[in-house]
Amino acid sequence: MEFDTKIAVVLRDDLAVWQKANATAFLVSGIAARDPHTVGESYADASGNTYLPMFRQPVQVFVGDAAAVRRAYERAMQRDVEQLAIFTNELFTTSHDEANRAAVAAVPADELDLVAIAFRADKKVVDKVVDRLKRHP
Repeated sequence: MEFDTKIAVVLRDDLAVWQKANATAFLVSGIAARDPHTVGESYADASGNTYLPMFRQPVQVFVGDAAAVRRAYERAMQRDVEQLAIFTNELFTTSHDEANRAAVAAVPADELDLVAIAFRADKKVVDKVVDRLKRHP
């Protein structure tokens, strides 16, 4: 199946594995929350157990250094990507949603210590934003 949009996650390459997993989980939850159509139907196994639905389309994960993550963020902002989630370094030290939002609100956009972003947009826009980034191994 071909999709008109793509979902992409861009992670800073110097993060610990747990930080990459944590940031990715938080970021993609925002995409699912913003647009319920990105999520398919519930799953069921042959024993009758049901499971939560997941994204209907693949999620591409990319890595780069801090400058590459900033570049991807800037390119997404320049292209008016509407479904953009950010994860800053400070969010690894906060303990709840309100503190997370306060940590981001305290910093101007050009000073955010970005460690990861995720977004959903038209395929061509995603390709422009992630240009020159490597896929996560």
